[in-house]
Amino acid sequence: MVLEHTQVTAAPIVHASEDCRAVSAILARVGDKWSVLIVNLLGSGPKRFTEIKRMVGGISQRMLTLTLRGLERDGLVTRTVFPTIPPRVDYALTDLGRSLWVPVEALGAWARTHQGEIAAARRRYDARAAEGSISSTHTPSRHPSRSGPRT
Repeated sequence: MVLEHTQVTAAPIVHASEDCRAVSAILARVGDKWSVLIVNLLGSGPKRFTEIKRMVGGISQRMLTLTLRGLERDGLVTRTVFPTIPPRVDYALTDLGRSLWVPVEALGAWARTHQGEIAAARRRYDARAAEGSISSTHTPSRHPSRSGPRT
């Protein structure tokens, strides 16, 4: 058997910077934690603002308002105001939002299935880091407001 190099040519992958920026902006919207949680909740049907706030633990009223406005602006959520006293506001996924719900729900299912494995991996990593077998240059960065300077 003779080993030799075979020349393989593939068409170069061309990324237009405008496309990358557009995709990046969309992923920033649909990939933030609050949007993912809200889209996942709305997958089961329309919800009132207060119901969403109660179901999404830890979200402030302001952040929920901003997130819902962003999702509405991007065409993923509709906002329906009912003329009652006090006014009732329902949020629901649009067809576009429902198409996003499919991968978001799958991601949530994956996270629920593997949360124990992730937690165990984090404990192993943290134990190695505590005993000094992991270099500080390989320690994952923390949110700047939650930790001091890295060494």
